[in-house]
Amino acid sequence: MRMDATDKRIIELLIDNGRLSYVDIGKELNLSRVAVRERIHNLQEDGIIERFTVVVNSEKVGKGVSAFFEVDCEPSSLVSVAEALADISSVASCYQMTGPSTLHMHVLVDDFTDLEKFINEELYALDGITRVESHILLRRFKSRTGLKL
Repeated sequence: MRMDATDKRIIELLIDNGRLSYVDIGKELNLSRVAVRERIHNLQEDGIIERFTVVVNSEKVGKGVSAFFEVDCEPSSLVSVAEALADISSVASCYQMTGPSTLHMHVLVDDFTDLEKFINEELYALDGITRVESHILLRRFKSRTGLKL
């Protein structure tokens, strides 16, 4: 599907406020509710909009430590390590990166005791990991939850 300026504007509005109604979007763009519904449906069908979700402030629900990890793996173990990490509830995201079979991971835990437990009991317990580098988030200056068009 090829997006036009109206589709892009709909996406921008939804990124800013995913709870906007079809009517509210229509008023903003001078479209009918039905036209907006159809466009959003098409954007979903074409895979441009993958899903609607809520963003939770991790600190306000007790996840006081946010850490980022670079995890190097044996090439033959990369997929199995990534799948095992993805199954751990404290792992917020896990991506394969360029480099020597590297995974980039974001972890959210309650406190430093839980972080130590995650590292020692879950991360280091996985076979195939060759190097781990960690970074603790001190302060967030920008966090974006959607692609700006």
